[in-house]
Amino acid sequence: MKNKFYNKVVNPLIYFFKNESSSGLILLICAIIAIIIANSSLVETYEHILHTYITIGYREISISMSVLHWINDGLMAIFFFVVGMEIKRELVIGELKSIKKALLPICAAIGGMIVPAVIYVLFNYREATVTGWGIPMATDIAFALGILSLVAKKAPKGIVVFLTALAIVDDLGAIIVIAIFYTNQIYWGALAIGLVTFIALILVNKFNVKAAFIYIIGGIILWISFLKSGVHPTIAGVLLGMCLPVGKNVDEFKTSTLYKLEHALTPWSAFVIMPIFALANAGVTININNLSALILTPVSLGIIFGLFVGKQIGIFGVSYILVKLKIAKLPSKVNIRHLYGASILGGIGFTMSLFVSSLSFVDKTILAVSKTSIMISSILAAIVGVIVFKVIEYKAKK
Repeated sequence: MKNKFYNKVVNPLIYFFKNESSSGLILLICAIIAIIIANSSLVETYEHILHTYITIGYREISISMSVLHWINDGLMAIFFFVVGMEIKRELVIGELKSIKKALLPICAAIGGMIVPAVIYVLFNYREATVTGWGIPMATDIAFALGILSLVAKKAPKGIVVFLTALAIVDDLGAIIVIAIFYTNQIYWGALAIGLVTFIALILVNKFNVKAAFIYIIGGIILWISFLKSGVHPTIAGVLLGMCLPVGKNVDEFKTSTLYKLEHALTPWSAFVIMPIFALANAGVTININNLSALILTPVSLGIIFGLFVGKQIGIFGVSYILVKLKIAKLPSKVNIRHLYGASILGGIGFTMSLFVSSLSFVDKTILAVSKTSIMISSILAAIVGVIVFKVIEYKAKK
């Protein structure tokens, strides 16, 4: 009886949670729950919880923020820490190590960031909302890979690697944009402490110190310094991830501090932090009567056209040109159709787009419009991406 229970219930659950793309499904469920709550009688309780202040520390040595800020500035720093580790792993031993292999996803990601941003600016030119140009730049790796794994089971591994590498470069681009363009007033004293801490962590790495607790303590100091400096504190997570020892080859990597922390934190990031973020940020009140009018606003048009159309033009257009000019090569067994399907899935911008929108807009109405538009464009990209990959599989069978 016990073995039956394990085989039918426990083992499938373990497999589900080990599969990184499964987090996309949980993320979607949490986003739907947040929308349902925001459009129900529970909305006041929901808002009250998010704007309740929590203080950690004592008197002068304390940090006081709302629950929403603890999620967006605190928990998301751990998410960005995992992103930082992923970026470093890919740069040292992964797909981004070789310039030849990395050229296509790097250039495609850059195209997929620039074109959507330009489209958004064109729709919002001379409007106060032009500050949201960073919203349509990013790809949600969990959602995109989740859709790909569900509908394109026979797709070549090369397209999965391409989309993963592209999303990682995309995340790096979004992080740089947040650090440079979404920082208001800078307090140089706190920033100096943060930079000194960052340099100290690099030196600790150079001296081959592998004790994880030293990096974690340094990371906490880095996070507090950035929080007080005015630079978004999630950047501290990325910098900490880039400081960890990774080894020089695959064998050394498997015993490295980065490997241990990445494997320990990735499940928490994917299945706890991101769903909590979705629950806190995806709750938007939708007025069906005003929906058509809201979709026609410059913010909405910029985001929808940026994510759905701009990503396709940027990712596929740059990739096609590079392949045709023989500057870069398609991954093994990947054809132009696969590349186009991946470029559509690149328009799923959920997590990072919601994050940037919360930094871009203070006005609740505009923020609600941007969140709704992100969801519409992400769903549209997912549906069309599914259709394209299904057509590819159907033609492959003939």
